[in-house]
Amino acid sequence: MAVRTESLLDKLYNLRGKDSSILKEMDEQKTAAEETKEKTTEQKAILQKEIEDLKLQREELEDQGEKFKNMLKGINRDDYDTVLKRLNLDFDPEGLLDKLNENLPKTIDMVEKNTRENEEELVKVEDEMNRAITTIEELGIRKDTALANQEKLNEYIELALSGTINITRDSITSLLAEFHFTEEEQREAAKILMFPEDALFAYNDKIKMKDKAGKSISEVIQEAKNISEEESPVHEKVVEEEPEEPVVKEDKTTVVIETLKSVGIDYLDFTSDEINKLMDNFDKETIISNVNYIVDKNIEKDIFMNHVEMLYDKELKDKIDLLVNVGKETIDIYLNPSVLVKYNKEELSNVIKQFKASGMDAKNIPLMAY
Repeated sequence: MAVRTESLLDKLYNLRGKDSSILKEMDEQKTAAEETKEKTTEQKAILQKEIEDLKLQREELEDQGEKFKNMLKGINRDDYDTVLKRLNLDFDPEGLLDKLNENLPKTIDMVEKNTRENEEELVKVEDEMNRAITTIEELGIRKDTALANQEKLNEYIELALSGTINITRDSITSLLAEFHFTEEEQREAAKILMFPEDALFAYNDKIKMKDKAGKSISEVIQEAKNISEEESPVHEKVVEEEPEEPVVKEDKTTVVIETLKSVGIDYLDFTSDEINKLMDNFDKETIISNVNYIVDKNIEKDIFMNHVEMLYDKELKDKIDLLVNVGKETIDIYLNPSVLVKYNKEELSNVIKQFKASGMDAKNIPLMAY
């Protein structure tokens, strides 16, 4: 599915400011983590107090229970028979001792069980609290990275808007990958930034006009989406009734891009300055001829990368033939393409003649020494 240019620009511009969806998501995650940290900190304090109280209870049960048993063992009911009968007191030391021996261990076991349960719960609460603390720390680092990426994105967009961007596609796509753009979105966004006149200029003007009305970028973008959604049904209906062929803008940029595409070269491998240089010296037949010639010589097409001048060099074939005729292998030429840019045909021929006049074999002289 093709990436809609306006939707992609909405996404790019959303990432530029404080209302960036990525920054908002991080802030929401941090708020949630801070709430978890606060909640678990309170739970930890409560559990620690309960555990401390239960351990104290156990000690007291053992201590007081032992004293009580010793006291009951030393009481003979018959020694108090008159008092107990006259006062109608139900006091049975032996019965109490039996109940104490039976129930005290059970009560102590129950207190120990409650202590273990609280200790286990404390471990879980501490784990949750530590995860929240780690999340807060990680989000701090991630936000610093996100802000640095945002600054770089703004720099790229401002350079594109000023018409001075000279950044490779890889630099742009690598940055956009940090914002979790798909590969298709990365390629389309790189095209938008490298050739801003196609869409970026108009979109930015719309944003600026709306922004002057005191609206945030997110509000402007939402309005743009709403307008697009209101208009889309009309266009969709026309397309359904009578599909039309897409209109291709036959400007010089498009012709250059299509020419490169026809010979298997991706225009996004060049900087905008290189594309501008190619447009200034554009010769479709020469470009196609030079690329086909390179392929016929079993030289990789990436020889043109960083040497865009070779694409429109009308003497390229002749210069390569000169080098091949003196014994140079095509791999030598592939590894040292600058010699083809450095000299025109006549200059390169004179260099070879000078080597011969000096008694040197041009074949044995490294191209980097030419």
